Amino acid sequence: MSQNLTLRRPDDWHLHLRDGAMLQAVLPETTRHFARAIIMPNLVPPVVTGAQAAAYRDRILAVLPDGADFTPLMTLYLTEDTDPDDVAAAHASGLVSAVKLYPAGATTNSASGVANFDKVRGVLERMAQIGLPLCLHGEVTDPAIDIFDREAVFIDRVLDPIRRATPGLRTVMEHITTRDGVDYALSQENLGATITTHHLIINRNHILVGGIKPHYYCLPVAKREDHRLALRAAATSGDPRFFLGTDSAPHTDALKENACGCAGCFTATNTLSILAHVFEEEGALDRLEAFTSLNGPAFYGLPVNDGTITLSRGDTVTYPEKIDTEDGPVTVFDPGFPLTWSVTA
Repeated sequence: MSQNLTLRRPDDWHLHLRDGAMLQAVLPETTRHFARAIIMPNLVPPVVTGAQAAAYRDRILAVLPDGADFTPLMTLYLTEDTDPDDVAAAHASGLVSAVKLYPAGATTNSASGVANFDKVRGVLERMAQIGLPLCLHGEVTDPAIDIFDREAVFIDRVLDPIRRATPGLRTVMEHITTRDGVDYALSQENLGATITTHHLIINRNHILVGGIKPHYYCLPVAKREDHRLALRAAATSGDPRFFLGTDSAPHTDALKENACGCAGCFTATNTLSILAHVFEEEGALDRLEAFTSLNGPAFYGLPVNDGTITLSRGDTVTYPEKIDTEDGPVTVFDPGFPLTWSVTA
């Protein structure tokens, strides 16, 4: 028997679209269901100035599918040379919705990120003054720290000191992966935390048991099962501090399936089907709309979307295994179980 669920049209508060041929191929996978998305600035070279953000936004809009109703919410890549005045001007014009902090070397295309946090204090103070959020990739890059502990150490060494030094700064802990991240978010005000689709599904066993699974490899890397369960509890709680940021990150199969595979899971295509499955398992379908459509706009001070989507539960849904691009195929995230929820309207 079919079941229907109508939600305000959702937003994605953490999305990688890349550029060029990849952008053109993967953009429709997001615009099909999402009204807005926070666009990550870690291109090569990165998007570090207002002028570069405007140019990137124009490239996105130029390849929107016909009839698509989608607004890219642009961000700036924080470097140790970022000009506070440029950031403030980009925000005042309505161009940028956030600034992204990557610790140098933490993830894909993060070489230009921050190594000395004292050098960005002026930018952070200006952002606090004007109400511009800071989105953080929350991992330290100290080689002495185990990769599975880097999020927890980041909270202690970097995030909490930043928030204490700049108390008015609105911050987003992006793609949290640990119980530590959940607990810190629950202890704070003026803070949001995004959770990805794939971190609700996989733990580190999925990556390593029975052979290495490159399409489950992401950064921050999936953690132990107890952390995954903490993320599911947070996402399905309805707490306004938690909202969807897919971190959908396309890489061609050639770059994923090699001796030094790129980090990232491409989930834009089937995210809503997977989330409905998770929330149904947790007995929380009535809180799916808060996670996908309400909590994010509330944090960013934006109105909720006027439109709606309807999810229907019925027969098993079939999604393409891969998205073809001029650069090569991109594998769609496989949750490892049948999906029976689909967007029907």
